[in-house]
Amino acid sequence: MEVNHLRNEVLENKKAVVAEIQDKVKNSASSIIVEYHGLDVVQITTLRRQLREEGIEFKVYKNKLFQRAVEGTEFEGLKDELVGPNAVAFGTDAVAPSRVLAQFAKKNKKLVLKAGVVDGNIVNAEEIKELSALPNHDGMISMLLGMFQSPIRSFAYAVSQVAEQRAEAEGVVVEETAAEAVAEEATEEVATEAVVEETTEA
Repeated sequence: MEVNHLRNEVLENKKAVVAEIQDKVKNSASSIIVEYHGLDVVQITTLRRQLREEGIEFKVYKNKLFQRAVEGTEFEGLKDELVGPNAVAFGTDAVAPSRVLAQFAKKNKKLVLKAGVVDGNIVNAEEIKELSALPNHDGMISMLLGMFQSPIRSFAYAVSQVAEQRAEAEGVVVEETAAEAVAEEATEEVATEAVVEETTEA
């Protein structure tokens, strides 16, 4: 009985891990698999800290459990990469895990980028490197805002120029109108004076 109980407990634990993997791969914006064979404790600790600073979770699973988790799903293509000592970085940002891991791999050649899932699509090592060159979510937002604001600035400048030109034009019209009024008054005064002089002489 004791043996059967332990077996059932182990089986339930494995099922829980498989369900956890499925949930994380499905709901994370990015899940990147790397091989860490050859990294020492200090290097792994440094990598974990860098990932944690970006809000990225770094987990180690048995390859068989990970294979079972993706089997029969749209991510089954990852099974071929699940060989050797692997770890997975899960992030809520689609780019951050690729960026942190790729930068670390440049300085620590023993960390190998293998494959992953980004926004629901399987990516290979080369695609991970390409993703690593992109800005993170905040950086993308800043770029988009810059793109949006440029036309707005241009439009605002154009509107201000039109307003200024209209104001200048209206100012000229007002000045011309005022000048014409003064001229008319002066003409009327001269005409009145002439009539008065003629009347006096008569």
